[in-house]
Amino acid sequence: MPTMADVARSAGVSVATVSHVLNGTRPVLAHTRQAVLDAIDELGYTPNTLARSLVTSRTRSIGLAVSAISNPYFTEILQGVEAGALEHGYSLLIADPHDDPEHERKVVQLLHERRVDGLIVAPSADPRELLAYLGRHNVPTVFLDRIVGTPAAGAPLFDQVCADSAEPMARVVTHLAGLGHRRIALVAGLPGLSTTSERISGYRQGLVAAGLPYDERLVVHGDSEAAGAERATAALLSLDAQPTALVTANNAMTIGALRALRDHCLSVPGGMALCCFDDFAWADLFSPRLTAIAQPSKEIGAQAVRVLLDRLAAPDRPARTVRLPCTFVHRTSCGCAERPGPPELSERAMKPAGPESGVQDPAGRDPGRVRPSAQPLKSAKGTVS
Repeated sequence: MPTMADVARSAGVSVATVSHVLNGTRPVLAHTRQAVLDAIDELGYTPNTLARSLVTSRTRSIGLAVSAISNPYFTEILQGVEAGALEHGYSLLIADPHDDPEHERKVVQLLHERRVDGLIVAPSADPRELLAYLGRHNVPTVFLDRIVGTPAAGAPLFDQVCADSAEPMARVVTHLAGLGHRRIALVAGLPGLSTTSERISGYRQGLVAAGLPYDERLVVHGDSEAAGAERATAALLSLDAQPTALVTANNAMTIGALRALRDHCLSVPGGMALCCFDDFAWADLFSPRLTAIAQPSKEIGAQAVRVLLDRLAAPDRPARTVRLPCTFVHRTSCGCAERPGPPELSERAMKPAGPESGVQDPAGRDPGRVRPSAQPLKSAKGTVS
């Protein structure tokens, strides 16, 4: 197996120069760098990453701890993290904390003990042990999708990357209200998660904007998984005054809600209008096609890598929170008519529709015949706070 010394002799440079080219530890003239790379290619040299990590104190690896990797949303986030890591020459070690606080701390410790350069973590609903471990060992970390509380001063403790949750949820509620719905229910996620609390907050903001009262009986928790959402939806359908529209707060819960509606012989949108948070690959294969809020999942993953690398380059920089915009994907499960034209025309950024739209109550009119106004989607950049 060729060695670094062999590469140096072939390129006509010192071993130190080869090391600088491989590790990026010092600028090297372009023609010298190219001579080294040509020698590496000709000899088939493979760097010894273990030896390099002893010299640089870096393993060029990132630890990723996310739950429910089988969930399409987190699968796409994983794809974004992997692409971002590979782009910058980093490998990825993955663990599933199972949304269990104790297991979460254990898998993060195991990743840390593997000497990863930094961590990307989707924290559980109770991350106290996790925060204590990360703070005690000063581990460079970016929180993903779910954010953690901030101290009294208001500055975040760790870097964080997530999507907007409240405003898109409010947009969905006002859209349904604009179709005439007055009893709009929410199947919320696992209590304690920031995404759950933010989407409940957005739901309430949407009710206020639409001039609708808040009824706590219409907010149930599906615990962010299909079985829980199926039970929660069944509970909603047992109310004396059932909702006429339903919003699910993630894609797994959408599946559970659809099962419950099927078991109660309720069609969508005729028996129940439905909108969901999270778009997924087969959402437009359902009949009707699912109206959804699409999160930029791959970009969330890629952005988390960029933020982590910024942290590694400048350990003392202030922590920041990056929020990325979502997209309203307007289909037909909300009760709107099918839009003519190619599928890409169905994606729109919707203006919140308030009660002033003058649409009749669903009891007196089929909301499937109503088509709210829409505006072409405009590009938007993530905000940093």
